[in-house]
Amino acid sequence: MQPSRMKTLPSTSLKVLATIFLMATALWRPAVSTAQEAAYRFDIGASLGMSGYLGDANSSNLYKNPGLAAGASFRYLPNTRWAIKGMLTYAGLSGNSADMTNVYPGGETYKFTSKVYDLSGRVEFNFFNYGIGETYRKLKRWSPYLSLGAGLTVASCQGTAVAFNIPMSVGIKYKLRERINLGVEWTMTKAFNDNIDGPVLDDLYQIKSSFMKNTDWYSTLMVSISYEFGERCKNCFYVD
Repeated sequence: MQPSRMKTLPSTSLKVLATIFLMATALWRPAVSTAQEAAYRFDIGASLGMSGYLGDANSSNLYKNPGLAAGASFRYLPNTRWAIKGMLTYAGLSGNSADMTNVYPGGETYKFTSKVYDLSGRVEFNFFNYGIGETYRKLKRWSPYLSLGAGLTVASCQGTAVAFNIPMSVGIKYKLRERINLGVEWTMTKAFNDNIDGPVLDDLYQIKSSFMKNTDWYSTLMVSISYEFGERCKNCFYVD
């Protein structure tokens, strides 16, 4: 009886140890997966700030006559460095040539107010891998970024003017929480039209080939908040 007992004890112990190991593994796995940050494919946001103008009624001080600026954005986030953004922006613009040192023929002065609606597509580049997560992904909670794109401007000032545009932006973003982002962005937009400030100020210099003086520029400085959605993956491994 003694020898057979000695043979069965190790087998029972192994079964007990195996059962404990499987139970511990089952309990541990969910804890690991919930500790890891999920990645998201999309981002929707809103912006608010001020706008400025450079053109025939203001040639130097961009924000001499600031207006209200507001925007809505939608981003596709392929990875932590790049984003493709669609942006709809409203900007109130105004100017008065009486504030300028330039004098127009006959001593005339011009002033205007304009409502601008801007729809554009842009590509953003983050200087750092942006996000919250494990150290192996080398993510940072904040990042400066640059963006460049193309769009369409519709301006309302004594009529309607439509123009193609090129928006150029620099900004900084900060991840407040896993899905919530705060940002500050300055955008300078080149409009390929001289009617953004109204038909009266259309090509006052009569220089058809001038890139700087025959078209208008406008700018926005806005603070934004955005929310990420569309979970992409739980476990994304960084490759150096």
